[in-house]
Amino acid sequence: MRFSFLALVTFWLPLHTVFAQRAQEIRRFQLKEVKQGVAVDATHFYVINNHSLTKHTKADGKQVAAWNDTTGLLKHMNSGVVLDRKLYCVHSNYPEVPMVSSIEIFDTATLQHIGTHSFGLYPGSATWADFFQGYWWVAFANYSDKASAEGRDNRWTMLVKFTKSWERLESWQFPANILQAFAPKSTSGGTWGKDGSIYCTGHDKPELYVLQLPDRGSTLKYLKTIPTVSEGQAFAIDRSVKDKVILYGITRNDNFVIVSEIK
Repeated sequence: MRFSFLALVTFWLPLHTVFAQRAQEIRRFQLKEVKQGVAVDATHFYVINNHSLTKHTKADGKQVAAWNDTTGLLKHMNSGVVLDRKLYCVHSNYPEVPMVSSIEIFDTATLQHIGTHSFGLYPGSATWADFFQGYWWVAFANYSDKASAEGRDNRWTMLVKFTKSWERLESWQFPANILQAFAPKSTSGGTWGKDGSIYCTGHDKPELYVLQLPDRGSTLKYLKTIPTVSEGQAFAIDRSVKDKVILYGITRNDNFVIVSEIK
């Protein structure tokens, strides 16, 4: 079994880079519903489901606030990131076509919905976003299975750079080996790390992929794969912890939020 696992995760990947680091579990919280992802700030973590949110204390997982969309306008919230006491959730109409996406903004204190930014029709479903070095970075996913839209497969997945006011500047495709790891789905979670690298996940595999912007061309540069305890899907790096890399991830089948340290 060990050989089969290694063979799987190292398809097209240099063996010496794959296991240089791994995520070691610290604690886990089993909650009522954990289906899409998790975000985190200094004191709480936030569970993101298709059209609902819950807020929990980091110490014991106790739920202290909840929000549900009662309008029917939100279909598929994918991920979130906390910035300046606001939770920015990435939303799309997946699996409907044509693809449309938005950023939905919530007050972290109350989980009240306080704003929105619409991408409208776009060549892909927005799955994750982050704000880094004064720019927005958003991943737009395409899929190779039956949910594929408009004739595109997951090779059309891209990372797009926007200004703070949402003007599109540049975009990059994902490397072939990472698209293979994503297949037949696409990237579900992502963020910029403290080291200036891009960390992202696929849909299901317990793996974290580390990428960089290329010094030339339009394809993101693959650095390494980090095995994780949590599944793919949307995750968060706890930026309130300065001397460690603490990862919040999920397992959907049994509704766990898993906290781990990358070592």
